[in-house]
Amino acid sequence: MRESKIFVTVDAVIFKIVEEDYFVLLIKRKNDPFKDMWALPGGFVDANEDLEIAARRELFEETQLKVDTIAQLHTFGAPFRDPRSHTISVAYTGFVENDVVPVAADDAKEVQWFSVKELPKLAFDHFEIITFALRKLDLTSALKS
Repeated sequence: MRESKIFVTVDAVIFKIVEEDYFVLLIKRKNDPFKDMWALPGGFVDANEDLEIAARRELFEETQLKVDTIAQLHTFGAPFRDPRSHTISVAYTGFVENDVVPVAADDAKEVQWFSVKELPKLAFDHFEIITFALRKLDLTSALKS
């Protein structure tokens, strides 16, 4: 019998709407891999931790934001999506009011809202996750100028 070396993480795809433009919340990573690159807030699920609780915890730890309602979006598990190990990420999505102000904390060096039309280069497969969220939420028109 083969021993599995697969880890579970969560990512939070949090949007806000400002003047008919959609913005997504990103953190600048403090640590490797992808140190100093922009990424979705997220991290490893703790032992015996519920996935949604993990997503809320990671979001709060890295941005100090609490979101009223989040929904499980999709599971991303392509091998090599994380250079450290085979990692499966369960992504969650939610919306916040446009006046919320995130604060970088924990593993986040910075935190910033980016228009979905002008995303920076992203760590891991986070561009794919954001694009998937926009399609699933029927927001792909937001990508057009």
